[in-house]
Amino acid sequence: MRILASVAVMALSATTASAQQASEAEPAWRASAVALVPAGYVAGTSSSTDAAGTTGYLAVYTAGADDSKTPASVFAPRQMMVVTLSKDGTRALSAELKPRGPSDIAAGNADGADNDFAARQAELDANRNALPAGTEPCDLGAWSEDKDLAGLNVRAEPSVKARVLGKLPPPYHLKMGGAENTPESGWLTEFRIIGFKDGWFLIEGAMPPGKAYEDDKRYPRNAPKPYAGRGWVAANKVGASYANGYTRMGGLFQAPFVDAKWTPALRKLGGEFDTDDGPKRILACSGHWALVESHDGVRGWWRSLCSNQVTNCS
Repeated sequence: MRILASVAVMALSATTASAQQASEAEPAWRASAVALVPAGYVAGTSSSTDAAGTTGYLAVYTAGADDSKTPASVFAPRQMMVVTLSKDGTRALSAELKPRGPSDIAAGNADGADNDFAARQAELDANRNALPAGTEPCDLGAWSEDKDLAGLNVRAEPSVKARVLGKLPPPYHLKMGGAENTPESGWLTEFRIIGFKDGWFLIEGAMPPGKAYEDDKRYPRNAPKPYAGRGWVAANKVGASYANGYTRMGGLFQAPFVDAKWTPALRKLGGEFDTDDGPKRILACSGHWALVESHDGVRGWWRSLCSNQVTNCS
C-alpha cells in the first residue's frame, strides 16, 4: 500500500505544473476511466501511468466540493482513482477509489508555488484551535460591499441573531480639495478573512476606508472608524479582487486543488478573467482558496484573493 501510494503521489505531482497552462492531450485511457468514476465524484486531472504502463491515476473530488452548503476543505484527506489499464495502455479495465498519502497534499508544481502554499496552509491548520469551534481556517484579503449607510454589522457569532460587536462603514467618499485619490464609487473598508462557517466569514483587522491610499497627514480625523477586532460578517456582503495564486488563469476549479476539474469563466466585461477582475460573489473559503461565482455564472474555486483597490494583485 505504501509503495502504491508513493507511485501515485509521484504521478499526480507531475500533473500540477500543467494545471497552470492549457490542458495537454489527455491519455487515451482517460475517457474509459472517467466512465468508472463512482456516483457522487467528479474526475479531475489524469496523470501519467506507472513505469510498466499498466496503471493510471485519476484525481477525483466529491460532487459537492463547489457547493456553498457543502464546500470542500483544502485540509481534508484526498482520494484518487487507481486505474488498471489494458496491455496496450489505451483502455481502463477497472478502477478503485483509494486514499492519497499525506505527502501528496503538499505536492509541488514545477516552480514550487504549491509547496509554498502547502506550507502556509499547514500553519493555518496547526493554529485552527485559536478559532471558534467548527470554523474553517482561511487567509484572504477582502472588503465590505455593503452600501447600507448604517454600515455592515460585525457579529459575535455566525448568526443574524448574534450580538453586534461593531460596524464596517459603507463606501466613503473622501474629499480633500482635489488632492484625494478617492474612486468614483468611494473607498471600501478592507479586512482579512481568517475563517468561514455556515455562510459567514470570520474577519479581523478592518482598516479605515481609503487610509492606506491617501496622504496620511491629511486623512480626516473624523473619517469613519471601523470595528477592527475579530467578528463575523455575512458572506453575501463581502467582495475582493482575484490575486495571483499561481494556478491556471481564465477559469475556476471544481475543488480547492490544482488537479481538480477546471472550467473556463469570464470577466465582468467579457474575456478570460485574471487578476484585473474580481468575483461576482464569494461563497466560502478554505485556506488560501475561495469558492466564488464568476460574472458569467460559473461557480468554482480560485486560489488567493486580495483587497487592493488601486491596482491588481498580480
